[in-house]
This record gives sequence, structure tokens and C-alpha cells, in this order.
Amino acid sequence: MKTHFWGCLYTVLEVLPGMRSRKAGRIVNISSIGGKIAIPHLTPYTASKFALVGLSSGLRNELARDGIVVTTVCPGLMRTGSHINADFHSQNDKEYAWFALGDTLPIMSMSAESAASKILAACAHGDAELVLTLPAKLAVIVQAVMPSLMSAVMAMVDSWALPGPGGIGKETRPGSESRGVLPDFATAVIDRAADRNNERGARAAIQSSR
Repeated sequence: MKTHFWGCLYTVLEVLPGMRSRKAGRIVNISSIGGKIAIPHLTPYTASKFALVGLSSGLRNELARDGIVVTTVCPGLMRTGSHINADFHSQNDKEYAWFALGDTLPIMSMSAESAASKILAACAHGDAELVLTLPAKLAVIVQAVMPSLMSAVMAMVDSWALPGPGGIGKETRPGSESRGVLPDFATAVIDRAADRNNERGARAAIQSSR
């Protein structure tokens, strides 16, 4: 909540006076598909992203009179290399595996470069909302039209596909320490993305600061 909600709110409050005085401004808040659909095993993340979607949508409505346009972006899975620094608990190696493989699949995920291009276009056009990746768009539609079906599907995924409790319990391990038996070639695409985006350097910086 400190990062996903309060971080965005405080930033918006800092820039609002200048935008209001100019009667113009563009604000883009990056939420997540987790801010539109409750994703199993990510409930705290989902709650914070839902809060950001509500904040961003409300700001768009309230700031329109001041000539300020707010766009809410909800990306699906991204090929950014975040699998290295994401923290996993319980059966951390299995949790890492489904997260990393989902990020790798080209249809399921999107590169940071493609996402940036679409986000800039949405900002320029003044779009209210942008959902990135086709699976995410389809999921949002199903959630809106048939919420009970989406809930049933998510419950099925949680019961049948995702790892159960155990492993390291409430302790956490970063993805870099949770690869388990997942072969290197399976994550080659997102490993290269991690190098481009300096994810490995970020992990080293975090560790050296502790």
C-alpha cells in the first residue's frame, strides 16, 4: 500500500498545484491486471492495485474540470525481468516457476518497449484506461460480464494449478534463489530482459544495503 497507493497519491498531490494553475496536465498511474481481477496467491498485491485503480479513476472524474487528464494503465504479465527480484514464499521454487513461465510466453506477456509505446499513446490520446496484453483484456471483459464465472475459474486455478503451503513457510526468497529445477533455457527471454533493465544490479544493490 505504501508503494502502490500512497506513493502514487503523494506524487499526484505534489504536481497538482502546478497543473491546476496551468489548467492542463497529464497523469498516468500504472496499476495492474491485479487491480481489475483478484489473482490467487497475490491478494495483498491485488488489494493495493485495486485501491490504485479506484484512486486513479476518481481523480480522472474530479480533475477534468481543471483540464487535467488521468489515465489508468493495467498491464498483464510483462517481460521485464522482474522474476529475479520478486519475492516468493511457501513452495518458493514452484511459485517462481509459474510466475517466470507466465512472463516468458509471448502471447501471455508483453515487452517493456511495447508497453511503453502503448502507454505514451494512451496518454497522448487522453484515454481513461489502458489494459495491456490480450489475455488481460479478455479477462477484464469476462470479469465485467460474468464475475461469478471468473471467480470460479480463479478458484479452480488456485486449487488445481498453483502450489500449496509448505516449503519455507512465511519466509521469502527472491526469484534468483528460487529457480529450483527450472532449466535456464525456459527463462532465457526474460533473463535477457533482466540484464537490459539492470534487474541483477538492482538485486545486488538491495543486498549490499542490508
